[in-house]
Amino acid sequence: MLLRTTVLAAVAAAFLTSGAPVAADDGWQQAGGDIRSGISGLALTGRAGGATHALVVRDNKKPGENRVAELTYRPGRSALVEPLAWSGGAEPIDLEAVEAVPGTPDEYVALASRGLVHHLKVTGSEAQVLDTSPLPAIADGDDYESFTLASSGGGTVAVWADRGAGEDRPATVRAAAFSFNEYGEADFGPVATGRFRAAYPKGAVRHASDLTVTAQGRLLVGSASDAGDDGPFDSAVSDAGKVSLDRAGKVRLSLAKSPDVLRKFKGHKIEAVERVPGTRTVLLGTDDENAGGSVTEMRTR
Repeated sequence: MLLRTTVLAAVAAAFLTSGAPVAADDGWQQAGGDIRSGISGLALTGRAGGATHALVVRDNKKPGENRVAELTYRPGRSALVEPLAWSGGAEPIDLEAVEAVPGTPDEYVALASRGLVHHLKVTGSEAQVLDTSPLPAIADGDDYESFTLASSGGGTVAVWADRGAGEDRPATVRAAAFSFNEYGEADFGPVATGRFRAAYPKGAVRHASDLTVTAQGRLLVGSASDAGDDGPFDSAVSDAGKVSLDRAGKVRLSLAKSPDVLRKFKGHKIEAVERVPGTRTVLLGTDDENAGGSVTEMRTR
């Protein structure tokens, strides 16, 4: 009996560290078991048969490491992850966010931490780069983990944020009208700017680890504390304010001085926050470094 128990424990340990998805025991579903398989951003691609499908980006930096994958999430069951090949350009360094382009099937915008915007088209088992261009209004020291696109006022508004760091550096949130020019390059209108300081967690906090916009224009922001590759981690999702785009193309960005913390998450570093259209559900993904990545969902008001 002792030998059998030891063998089973060894098999379980190998499974957990192999990157194979497993169901977590705290409501999260594991989507990878090592530092190369965290979820830095996700974009909803569809829902069918009780499953939510999403595109996932990872912040890997070395050649040959996976950058993009397809995720299938079903509440109460194991998450499935299928890596995609990166094509049409050099492998990016440190992808931190991804978003579907409204009204354009199979096209996405992925953002790297230093502000490079990758226009992607996903076909079959690969993500092809159509164009790469920088964000506007990049400031010294900016480190981006957040990007979202939302339909508003008959157009599309982009919202993104420098993550900020601790008490001394709140997140800088920016918003602008968004489109693609005739060459497929990302085109941003005049930029509105605000500051966001998370009410929770405290300490070594990244005030904006990702964000999304609800159908009512509410800005939901994920925040996370990171004490190193082995944690401990702590996160929250907050109602941070409101963003809108009028029919003249003018952006209005209003950030709350005292953001309303909607939910707290102990033991995980949330880096992906994605609203599910037509619902009050938000899909969440984590990059828990050496512990891999996990996914779950939460309900908003």
